[in-house]
Amino acid sequence: MAAAAMGLFLVWFLFLGPAFLGGPATYVRVAGDSMEPTLRPGDLVVARVQSTYGKGDIVAFRPPRHTGGSSAAVIHRIVGGSPDEGFVMQGDNNEGKDPWRPTQEDIVGEMWFSVPGAGRLLAVLQSPLLLAGLASGVAVFLVLIGGEEKKRPRDVSRTKRCARARSLRLPRGLVLWLLLILAAVIVPSRVHTVRH
Repeated sequence: MAAAAMGLFLVWFLFLGPAFLGGPATYVRVAGDSMEPTLRPGDLVVARVQSTYGKGDIVAFRPPRHTGGSSAAVIHRIVGGSPDEGFVMQGDNNEGKDPWRPTQEDIVGEMWFSVPGAGRLLAVLQSPLLLAGLASGVAVFLVLIGGEEKKRPRDVSRTKRCARARSLRLPRGLVLWLLLILAAVIVPSRVHTVRH
């Protein structure tokens, strides 16, 4: 069971691991309506870095600070420009082009796929109250399963009892559950929220 969970984690990391941990993906939560109907507020976009970008690509980028851009990522479509001079960007739902001309270095990644509404779920998972509740629940669960002592024959030596007490055997599903909670804590903390 643990090998299967580790295998699933490895496959997830190779294809969907967050860039800040060395994986190939950047997670972008859509907050505005500038890309409707393609993307809606609350959608989660998984973006991947590409070697080149071109006209028609939907990319997440950080607006250059010297042009008045904020630190939040923006996800819009490339409608012109070049990697050297900067790309001309525009939201599908916007009448005009963006004031920014991001270069290749400003682009976080190209939209690989999106999951409608998943950004809202990640926003809920980022709630400190929910995270505290999950951590408390896991702590209580571990105390409850660890508190039960099995009866041992009286002739078992003290060293054997100590060795048995030190080896904590977790239920099969608990390892996977703990990995899911870890992913829920790590990934949402690094999700970029898109403005405009």
